[in-house]
Amino acid sequence: MTEVERRFAVFKTLHGDSPLRLRLILAADGLAAALAVSLPWSTSATGILAAAWLIAVLPTLEPAAVRRVLLTPAGGLPVVFWALGLAGVLWATGIPFDERLNGLSSFHKFLFIPLLIAHFERSERGHWVLVGFLASCTALAAVSWGLMAQLGFRRDGSGIAAVPVKDYIAQSAELTFAAFLLAALAVRDWPTRGARAVLLIVLSIVFLLNVLIVTTSRTALVALPFLFVLFAFTQLRLRWATGLLIAGAAATALVWSADPYVRNNVSSIVTEVREFKPEADGTRAGERLEFWRKSVGIVQDAPLIGHGTGSIREQFRVRAEGHSGMAGMVSANPHNQMLAVALQLGLLGVAVLFALWIAHLRLFIGSSLAAWAGLLVVSQNFIGSLFNSHLFDFTHGWGYVIGVGVAGGVVLRGTADLMRGTRL
Repeated sequence: MTEVERRFAVFKTLHGDSPLRLRLILAADGLAAALAVSLPWSTSATGILAAAWLIAVLPTLEPAAVRRVLLTPAGGLPVVFWALGLAGVLWATGIPFDERLNGLSSFHKFLFIPLLIAHFERSERGHWVLVGFLASCTALAAVSWGLMAQLGFRRDGSGIAAVPVKDYIAQSAELTFAAFLLAALAVRDWPTRGARAVLLIVLSIVFLLNVLIVTTSRTALVALPFLFVLFAFTQLRLRWATGLLIAGAAATALVWSADPYVRNNVSSIVTEVREFKPEADGTRAGERLEFWRKSVGIVQDAPLIGHGTGSIREQFRVRAEGHSGMAGMVSANPHNQMLAVALQLGLLGVAVLFALWIAHLRLFIGSSLAAWAGLLVVSQNFIGSLFNSHLFDFTHGWGYVIGVGVAGGVVLRGTADLMRGTRL
């Protein structure tokens, strides 16, 4: 039996020999890759492709396989998180029902995680998603640098330039993830494919330069040092890790001294925090401080189960009455994931949220590329969620769902193959 025949025989054993079933599985793989390609560019395309993927994959999933995934913390806790959000609709009293449903819509995407894990635990084409996302980020970076060149490599009046779609926080997060993923690929290629490894490293540096120079996000600037350390000590030997950290420190010093915008962007945080007054005009750091200050008081009023799903805007509106400046601002986003959950679902919701993060971190303890991709997704999301409600944001939330779901399925598939002594 040839290798191709063996693979097909194993595939039929796992999935059955129905031609329609096999075509649907292949379509689900292609749609998942298209979903990753669309994420940096279009919210509407991502939503349509997610629905199409669901239609394609549901008839092909074995109930026993889905049940097995749901019984694991990594697959079950996202459903528990969604169910708690659904229950929160019931105790969000005094809030219009459409606002409750709008709040619940932020939770729906988490139901995709166990389905993605179950699908990619059986599929050999998880790398399609990886390649699609990296190709999409490469195109995004190329367009961004092209726009920057048209501006003469000068930032516009707002200080943010060359962001072709969405916003600078989303672009910087996507390119940061892609840069560290390319770096891990380069490490694996270096012993046998040195030329390709060098190309991947150059592309990774181009992405990071875009994050530092073109789309300078404060969240990204906070995340980068932690991700560098994580990459160094999980992907490299100690000698190389030390060298990378020294090189990273030198590059940071160079950017700091050469780029006044980066320098001012960071140093202004201290000024904004020191001069913060609730009634003053808004600043980026000041607004977050005010949102956090109000959020703590709101949580104290209902610490155990919160004020219900979709209640954030109404709670902020009540506390903004009669105030001016930042104290008078009304928002549905407290710019902190833990507070966004605590406001609606209390400490119970926060406990489920942390359990979810921990379960996904545990899933990605390993040396494979899929494990690194998953670890990178969860770590980046956690750091970003200190300053934003990233899991409830469309782009960042779907990035987490796709990354954890696909990487989680590939990791579990690799573990099962190892236990069977085969590589499919």
